[in-house]
Amino acid sequence: QVQLVESGGGLVQPGGSLRLSCAASGSIFSINAMGWYRQAPGKERELVAFITSSGSTNYADSVKGRFTISRDYAKNTMYLQMNSLEPEDTAVYYCNGVARQSPINNYKPYWGQGTQVTVSS
Repeated sequence: QVQLVESGGGLVQPGGSLRLSCAASGSIFSINAMGWYRQAPGKERELVAFITSSGSTNYADSVKGRFTISRDYAKNTMYLQMNSLEPEDTAVYYCNGVARQSPINNYKPYWGQGTQVTVSS
């Protein structure tokens, strides 16, 4: 199996910063793209940012210029540096990874359990 574990969430004031981490572990042969999603109360889950196996990145318009996604390929870990946080960024943030467990397996999506980010004064 493949496990994704997020960490780094918490309460921060508007304008503050947080850094989320997502560590992948288990029986992993390779990981393709990884991404961060978020879900605010009463809203659908939305893509925040993703990063491919080659390092290409893409961001939601609402976080461009404020959030930075990165990966440590050797550690199978992904990060999300969040700066200039706004109350609208309050949500549960989920890590997603597309991985396969052997060369003959298909890639499958895996999810973390989520970490709460609250931006409030």
